[in-house]
Amino acid sequence: MRVTFWGAARTVTGSKHLLAGRQGTVLLDCGLFQGRRAESMARNQALPFHAGSVDALVLTHAHIDHSGAIPLLVKSGFEGPIHATAATADLCRAMLLDAAHIQMKDAEYMNRRRGGRHGRERLIPLYDTRDVERTLEQFRPHPYGEVFEVRPDLSVAFHEAGHILGSAHVEARWKENGRSGSLVFTGDLGRLHRPIIRDPAPLPHADHLITEGTYGGKIHPDEPSLLAALERVVREAVDRGGRIVIPAFAVGRTQEVVHALSRLEAEKRIPSLPVYLDSPLANEVQAIVARHTEVFDDETCAALARGEDPLGMRRVIAVRDPEESKKLNEKPGTFVTIAASGMCEAGRILHHLRHTVEDPRHTILIVGYQAEGTLGKRLVDRLPEVRIFGDPHAVRARVEVLNGFSAHADHPALVAQAECCAPSAGCAIVHADLLRAEALRAALRPGFNCRIPTEGETWDLG
Repeated sequence: MRVTFWGAARTVTGSKHLLAGRQGTVLLDCGLFQGRRAESMARNQALPFHAGSVDALVLTHAHIDHSGAIPLLVKSGFEGPIHATAATADLCRAMLLDAAHIQMKDAEYMNRRRGGRHGRERLIPLYDTRDVERTLEQFRPHPYGEVFEVRPDLSVAFHEAGHILGSAHVEARWKENGRSGSLVFTGDLGRLHRPIIRDPAPLPHADHLITEGTYGGKIHPDEPSLLAALERVVREAVDRGGRIVIPAFAVGRTQEVVHALSRLEAEKRIPSLPVYLDSPLANEVQAIVARHTEVFDDETCAALARGEDPLGMRRVIAVRDPEESKKLNEKPGTFVTIAASGMCEAGRILHHLRHTVEDPRHTILIVGYQAEGTLGKRLVDRLPEVRIFGDPHAVRARVEVLNGFSAHADHPALVAQAECCAPSAGCAIVHADLLRAEALRAALRPGFNCRIPTEGETWDLG
């Protein structure tokens, strides 16, 4: 058995790990690379392996950097089952259709801007909604803890990862040439004691571990510090009379930000402000989250039983129509707009940023990890000028960064989970830039035999 790392190797996004043995090939995740627009387009145009040779796909969760290339896989010839939790399957219906729609609209917009300029080829989406509909037919949902057969020689079980709704880490066990082996792939690990969903389950023991390392060497602030920082940001925005624009992933981050704003308001720490959820996807996700009560923690279940609104369903103002979205840029006073995408690379957030970034009254609030090369990272780095839709804009708005909202485990949690798994035959660190991966490797026991693979590198599991 061997695994080849075709994505998220020495970078955070584009998860693709190909597990191959004598009886076939299984793909762990199939995500899009997210970064600078030109680089993303180049890296996502084609798969680095033959899609028709993949027998099955095992998906850890619905975030686009883990799931977003699945329709391209199907379009390229993959006909096998897609195994995921039930909540992930539901989220993928919304998120992949939205990804196709965004690609189609962005291509249409950019082609219209380019017009008939000589030598400029028309942009073509990676896939369209018809490809997504075909893809959805191949999903096979499973509950947490169920052991299911992926191939005659390979069984898999999903366990709660605590990252977003439906997220899972994967336990794979096989028999080959009369020898048994096991592998745990973390996907994205979540954090303890976060609102709404359950805590991550401890990783099972395994021979081999593939772990994410996004926040290797980093420690998240505690909950009181995070709420105090958010309170300060909101109060200062009110004092300036400007709006607050929050780029956020539709799943996970959006729900946590709404939860935190609602809590601060209930405690009278901030004034009551309109909160606009300007994302058809995020509004649909809110409804999907509400349906999957099986993933909620005890506190959320108890609040729902008391008739409370822990998910913020009644707190936000849903914005669905594009014309309603445009009107927000003409609205005076202080209010909050939450829109996708989380790294500011596509979607309605680009239009909001274009209308706010040059005004010092306004606040751009970054609440999650920003990959190198993205517009979000350039804002975090506080560059004096950024490009939006190809046009230069001076950055005069207040840029605030609150990483405490991250749904990823921080350094101590990553170390604790690796220690829990105690891989006897080796560990690979993925989903991290080299600095973060090195920091995590330095903290793990030498006996774990940790590697930081490069893209295309193969690890022989024996």
